[in-house]
Amino acid sequence: MNEEKPVILVVDDTPDNLMLVSGLLKDLYKVKVATNGEMALAIANAAPPDLILLDVLMPRMNGYETCTRLKENPRLADIPVIFLTALSKVEDEQKGFALGAVDYIIKPISPPTLFARVKTHLMLKQARDFLQDKNAYLEAEVAMRIKEISLIQDVSLFALASLAETRDNETGQHLRRTQQYVKELALDLRYHERFRDFLTPENIRRLVQSVPLHDIGKVGIPDNILLKPDRLTDAEFELMKAHTTIGRDAIVRSEMLLKQPETFLRFAKEIALSHHERWDGSGYPEGLAGEKIPIAARLMAVADVYDALISKRVYKVPMPHEVAHGIIWEESGKHFDPAIVESFLRLERRFLEIAESFRDSHVAG
Repeated sequence: MNEEKPVILVVDDTPDNLMLVSGLLKDLYKVKVATNGEMALAIANAAPPDLILLDVLMPRMNGYETCTRLKENPRLADIPVIFLTALSKVEDEQKGFALGAVDYIIKPISPPTLFARVKTHLMLKQARDFLQDKNAYLEAEVAMRIKEISLIQDVSLFALASLAETRDNETGQHLRRTQQYVKELALDLRYHERFRDFLTPENIRRLVQSVPLHDIGKVGIPDNILLKPDRLTDAEFELMKAHTTIGRDAIVRSEMLLKQPETFLRFAKEIALSHHERWDGSGYPEGLAGEKIPIAARLMAVADVYDALISKRVYKVPMPHEVAHGIIWEESGKHFDPAIVESFLRLERRFLEIAESFRDSHVAG
C-alpha cells in the first residue's frame, strides 16, 4: 500500500514563483498553492498541510502577518513554516524565526537547498507528531491505570469494611452515609484557614476513600458485646473501646505488605484509631485533645455520631434530625471541633438529603 504523499502549501503572489516551486516538488509531494495570505489561511484551516512555504512580500497580508495568524491558531500552530523570500538581511531572518518559522530560504531558490530543507523539516515534523501521539497514548494509559488502581483501592477498602458491617448489620448503609457526610464537610472546609493546607483535592479523595474502615476493628469484638441490646457494663465498654486499636493494628499489618512508609492507608489508620477521641480530651483510646486529634478523625467523629443518632441500633431507636442537630451543636468545643460543627450546621440540609438517599431499608418512611 502506497503511503500518502506529504502535503505542502506554497504561498506566493507571483505566478512564476508558484509554478517554479510547484514544478520542483510535485513529483515527491502533494502541492497546494495560494496567491495571498488570506487564501493560505483558508486552505490551511480547511485541511492543515504538513508544511508551508511562505513568501514574505505579498500585498494586503504579508508573510510575517500570515505566519503570525497561523501560529495563533491552535490547529495550525505546529505546521512548519519556511519563508521563501528575497529579503536577505540578518534582521529579516531574525524576524522570521521570532515569529515561529523553522527555516528561511533566500531567493533565487536553489533546488538542492529547497529539497534538503523541505525533507529535513518534514522528517522533524513526522518525528514530533509520532512523539506527541506516543505521549498522548502513554498519558491515556497512565490515567486509565491510575483510575483502575483507585477503583481497586475503593473496592478493597469497602469490601474489608463490609466485614465489620456483617457483624453489626443493623447499621445498613452507615458506611455510604458517613462517607458522603465526610466528603461534604471536607469540601466545605477546604478553604478554611485551619484546614486548607490539609484538605487538598488528593487528600480529600483519600480521606473519603478511607472512611469505610473506621469500624473495621469491630471484627475483633465478641458478639455478646457488639450486639448487646442493653447498656454495656464498664468492663464490656472497655472491651468495646478496643475496636479502635484493633482496627488500626489490622490496617498497619496490611500496610506492611506494601513495604512503603506512607501509603493510601494513612487516613484509614488515623480514622480507625482516633474517631472516638473528643475535642476536650475525654475520648479514647489515647485521650487526645484539640488539634492533636488528626483532622481526618475529627471529621469522622461528627459524621459518625450524627449518623448513629439518626439511625436505629440494636440498643436504641432513631432520633429525629432536629434532636441530633441539637446534640451536635451542644457538643461543639466538648466532643467536636467547633469549626467542624459550624460546617455541619451550614450543611445540615445536605446531610438530610444524604440520609434520605442512603436510608436503611428497615427505617419507616
